[in-house]
Amino acid sequence: MTAIPTLEELHALGPLQQPTYPDAGAVDTAVARLRTVPPLVFAGECDDLTEKIAAVTRGEAFLLQGGDCAETFSGVTADNVRNKLRVLLQMAVVLTYAASVPVVKLGRLAGQYAKPRSSDLETRDGVTLPAYRGDAVNGYDFTPESRIPDPQRLVDVYNSSAATLNLVRAFVTGGYADLRQVHTWNTDFVQSSPFGQRYEAMADEIERALTFMKAIGADPDEFHRVDFHSSHEALLLEYEQSLTRIDSRTDLPYNVSAHFVWIGERTRQLDGAHIELLSRIQNPIGIKLGPTTTPDDALAYAARLNPDNTPGRLTFITRFGAHKIRDGLPALVEKVTAEGVQVAWVCDPMHGNTFEASSGYKTRRFDDVIEEVQGFFDVHRSLGTWPGGVHVELTGDDVTECIGGGEEIDEAGLANRYESVCDPRLNRVQSLELSFLVAEMLRKA
Repeated sequence: MTAIPTLEELHALGPLQQPTYPDAGAVDTAVARLRTVPPLVFAGECDDLTEKIAAVTRGEAFLLQGGDCAETFSGVTADNVRNKLRVLLQMAVVLTYAASVPVVKLGRLAGQYAKPRSSDLETRDGVTLPAYRGDAVNGYDFTPESRIPDPQRLVDVYNSSAATLNLVRAFVTGGYADLRQVHTWNTDFVQSSPFGQRYEAMADEIERALTFMKAIGADPDEFHRVDFHSSHEALLLEYEQSLTRIDSRTDLPYNVSAHFVWIGERTRQLDGAHIELLSRIQNPIGIKLGPTTTPDDALAYAARLNPDNTPGRLTFITRFGAHKIRDGLPALVEKVTAEGVQVAWVCDPMHGNTFEASSGYKTRRFDDVIEEVQGFFDVHRSLGTWPGGVHVELTGDDVTECIGGGEEIDEAGLANRYESVCDPRLNRVQSLELSFLVAEMLRKA
């Protein structure tokens, strides 16, 4: 089926994690506006990403997906976007050079403004208000006015995403992503760390190789720019459905809000609205699989979301937790592989490892993140399958949100610079450290 389901049809399926808007007329106004805006991405770009993820599915490439837990409107600045792009470029260079594998670069940006929550309400000091569901829905400030869901914010998401993508495209095509910039991507606080120094040594090797190749007349275009794609969780139906359009080339529906969209752990009901909507679009898509997922569930998702078994169409993003990955993942991989299902396997080592520190901050241990990635690689190595990528919440800034890593951030240190409005992110030093450790795992794989 290729028709776009209507919002009425989707809401009839009882979708979860949707805001309750007090003004239906305002919702209609926002949706009508979104139906008229230009696409943020093009169908041909989505098809190109599908081909790249098909290479991941075949074991010929590795997917690096990263960015904010939840983007904010105030975060749409040139410096902030550049810093996130910079750390992803650094990580991709480490993975490509140290592991000798092509890296598909997928930003968790330009649309990641909504978050599912475990409760509709939040209580502080005896006051109960609607939970913060991301800037796409309401404000972070704990006031009645701020926490009212406002559909105009959906239009603000579009405008902020357009500005972010404009900046990203300018950076990746305007010289910033040139491989000859490998040294300038490093900054003082990274250079002072052991992994920053290791990066500098690798950058020296890359620079010598580039100089040699230029001397013999080899200077391909790939050295001067990168392909970079956008992604976010397809959570808010008003936004995602409004930005699903029929492509004029193929007469098929594409979600033009991002190149890649995924279904989260809380909204992956087989008969639910999110699976219904994403089953209709042509974009490459993902689905988060947690520890409650059975092998039969995985097969059912594949049958529903990728009935033609097209390589690159479907990515399984596993999020088990460091202490469950080795027990829970093998049965899924074994059955999916035995049935000949074409899927890219990607590890999300963040969401299964969150806990509350004694100081009250939500955090993650860097060691747990690494342990889950290592378990992911170990399972695939034992089964002879390809560990296709990592999906990481990170920032390009020097925040203190996750415990451990080379900087040895402890629970007391979380208060130094905790800036996330939702889940804790790896900072730039931790992200670079992760990339070197994953590169070592890839070499063995």
